[in-house]
Amino acid sequence: MVQGTPGGGVGGFGAGAPGAGAGGTTGGAGGAGAGASGLVQSTLGAGTPVSSYDPAIIGTVGAEHQTNPLANLQIYGVPSLQLNTGQASFGYSQAFATGTSISFEFNNSRQATNSPYETLSPILNSMYRFTFQQQLLAGFGLGPNLRYLRIAKNNKKISDIAFKDQVIATVTQIENIYWDLVNAYEQAQVNEQSLSFARQSLENARKQFQLQSIPAMDVMRAEAEVSKRDQDLTVARTNLQLQELLIKNALTKSLDDPVLESVPVIPTDRLQTTQAPSNETVQDLIAGALNDRPELAESDIDLVNRQLSRQAARNALLPSLSLVGFYGGSGLAGPLNPIYNAGPNSSTVPTNFAGAMENAFNNSSPDYYIGFNLNIPIRNRVAKADQYRSELEYRQAELRREELRKQIRIEVRNAQYALEQTAARVDAARKARDLAQRTFEITQQEQTLGAGSTYQTMTAQHDRALAELDLVTAMTIYEKAKVELDRATGSTLDHNGIAIQDAINGTVSNPAP
Repeated sequence: MVQGTPGGGVGGFGAGAPGAGAGGTTGGAGGAGAGASGLVQSTLGAGTPVSSYDPAIIGTVGAEHQTNPLANLQIYGVPSLQLNTGQASFGYSQAFATGTSISFEFNNSRQATNSPYETLSPILNSMYRFTFQQQLLAGFGLGPNLRYLRIAKNNKKISDIAFKDQVIATVTQIENIYWDLVNAYEQAQVNEQSLSFARQSLENARKQFQLQSIPAMDVMRAEAEVSKRDQDLTVARTNLQLQELLIKNALTKSLDDPVLESVPVIPTDRLQTTQAPSNETVQDLIAGALNDRPELAESDIDLVNRQLSRQAARNALLPSLSLVGFYGGSGLAGPLNPIYNAGPNSSTVPTNFAGAMENAFNNSSPDYYIGFNLNIPIRNRVAKADQYRSELEYRQAELRREELRKQIRIEVRNAQYALEQTAARVDAARKARDLAQRTFEITQQEQTLGAGSTYQTMTAQHDRALAELDLVTAMTIYEKAKVELDRATGSTLDHNGIAIQDAINGTVSNPAP
């Protein structure tokens, strides 16, 4: 019923999923993974057979006419025996999770015959029987009999967690695309400022050349600088258009609408300064990740499933011993045979079905039994093989869980280190930008006072633009490092104000400020 479905869905334990181990055991898509050393098929749900716990009602109503040729008249007094039989039977059966099963049957029949030797015709029979069976060894208890239901419930939890994992992956991807968009937008702004300054410098150079205060070479340099800045702006704008298209593609169902495709995307959250270091230590972040990462939650639930199968496989090694008992009663009725010719005819039974049913239920003709059924398989190699494989799968699941815990620890440390490194890079890039800004301002003042040249000013402005672009790149990498730290610690949804129920409904109840 549940074979091949543990971790079903995107982001489960399948090959390539986060935290996939090297020795998975399930060949199902999105299951526990068929790893490089997966040598066994899944025994998930192995154990004794489980009956359906839904009650069943059975009813049979029919009529039969039967003619039997006879060799002589000694037994029935006719050369051909004719039987007209009508039957109405009803039954109820149900199994329970304790290994108990009960059934109740109620049978009624009416049979008429042409034999003159039969005392009653028609013969009316009514009987009932209540049967009880309880497994005492294999198949006893709630564990083996509820394993399918518990595994199915756990698989539903795994599917919900896998959905959450997919939401986290989608939000992380959108965040990275967004910060690429912000980076492209900031770079376009810097290149527009550089082009504007280059054009202003070219205009000033042409005026100075008309006054014969600078040589023609300076004008040519200014024109080359304008051409170079215009090229940089073109590259920046096309990159911005590409990033706009990427985020539209990620957020919309279709880009067939030309208006939607052409509308610009203006980022509202801009690159900010680095935040103060958090008071949380790396150990605190690791503890939070081990508690919040969905992959680890999936692994824990899968381990529970393996434990259920392991216990059920052990239970299947036991002999089959069941307590069986039934209690019933029967009643007989019918009128005297009108064609009876074997002497005086008399009867002590009722003549109608009401009397037959009364005799069946008044304990006048009881029928009961109690006993044990024992079945001991010799060697029982199939059950032993399932039990060995279930033990192996459980140990492999434990190993994958520990590998995943170690991987999460490494990812958190790596993300924290990357955040610290990018924060230092932002500080260095900001100081370099401040130096370039100050150098440009001094060079511009020197040119205004006649102590500097246009070439020196354009070089300083070029250095300032490069410093600005380097700062934008550093801050973008810093924002992405924060996104990766949120993913590594499992706090992406919390930090973005996203509730998983909102993701299921497709609405945002409490948008983040």
